[in-house]
Amino acid sequence: MSVTTAVPTTSILSERISALQESQTIAMAKKARELMAQGIDVINLSFGEPDFATPEYIREAAKKAMDEGYTKYMPVPGYVDLRTAIADKLKRENNLDYQCENIVVSTGAKQALANAVLSLVDPGDEVIVFAPYWVSYEEMVRLAEGVSVTLLGTLENDYKVTAEQLEAAITPRTKLIMYSSPCNPTGSVFSREELGRIAEVVARHPRIHVIADEIYEYINFVGEHASLAQFEEVKDRVITVNGFSKGYAMTGWRVGYLAATKQIAAACEKMQSQITSGTCSVAQRAALAALEGGRTSADEMVAAYRRRRDLVLEQVKDISGFKTPTPSGAFYIFPDVSAYFGRTAPDGSVINTATDLALYMLSDAHVAAVTGEAFGAPNCIRFSTAAADEKLQEAFRRIKVSLDKLA
Repeated sequence: MSVTTAVPTTSILSERISALQESQTIAMAKKARELMAQGIDVINLSFGEPDFATPEYIREAAKKAMDEGYTKYMPVPGYVDLRTAIADKLKRENNLDYQCENIVVSTGAKQALANAVLSLVDPGDEVIVFAPYWVSYEEMVRLAEGVSVTLLGTLENDYKVTAEQLEAAITPRTKLIMYSSPCNPTGSVFSREELGRIAEVVARHPRIHVIADEIYEYINFVGEHASLAQFEEVKDRVITVNGFSKGYAMTGWRVGYLAATKQIAAACEKMQSQITSGTCSVAQRAALAALEGGRTSADEMVAAYRRRRDLVLEQVKDISGFKTPTPSGAFYIFPDVSAYFGRTAPDGSVINTATDLALYMLSDAHVAAVTGEAFGAPNCIRFSTAAADEKLQEAFRRIKVSLDKLA
């Protein structure tokens, strides 16, 4: 007589991973690659990645590092000379006073952000997230079992959250605030005056810390970058996150860092020690060379990003359903596309959401972009402008043709 073993009906996976959402930028890029594998000419404007090669002097430093034996385990928070160079950079360019022990180098700015969230947030803590936000902020909070409280900036204010909005959202459970400037996905940049008003609010609530994501710092079209940590009244409660991916076209090298009080830096080092340990040794030597080489290569890339922004803005003037603020930094445009909701595609399907529109543009125009729903802004779509001029021109020509088909 055979015995049948009952198969559990519940998932073997943890509730934590089951609740976690896949990054929408990665998901859209995956869909684009699937079409490209079929031989379809897809223009991918979904990824936030510079299309420039890493500058040669940085690549040469990596080759030299391998020859010099930088192939062993390294300190968890990063090499001392790299952390010292980062502290020098923060003082020189941002007027922030940190020492080597305040810096933790991580495998990309994403890990630095996750380290900080996991080190500060307990289950049930509220985290105020300025929206539109980078796609991973809310998922990091979810991993920490915190509660995201989304504050959406208005289009009329270039999507920037105001100090008044922040004050109204704070409760006794608020533990952390997260924002980026220049912002991914909007390209908005907080001025020193705007950050000063936010600092005044934070100063009145001594339990609250702030993660300031400044990974797009160098890609700024409006002048000097402002850091929240420069305000004396809140500097010890700000965790400044930055890295090398955007400004130095080093996305694949995976080097980011945070600067914070010794207590928070030590906590993030502890967290990192149990997950990845130290960042790739060769990549760290390349990052050191990037800092030592100055900003010339970054400034050259920024000039190209500015030209491309202007090129795209000129083209989208002909797309009547796009409401597109002028980005002050980063390399995206983030139009409100709600004018197309309720319209019908040639196949009879109805465009009800930004996700529907993004998928329609991928299938009809063969242009990949990311729905604003992924960024907490359901009326918008994000297009990367980090592509060659001719690709951008062709992409928005196709988009206009496809959108004109909607009835």
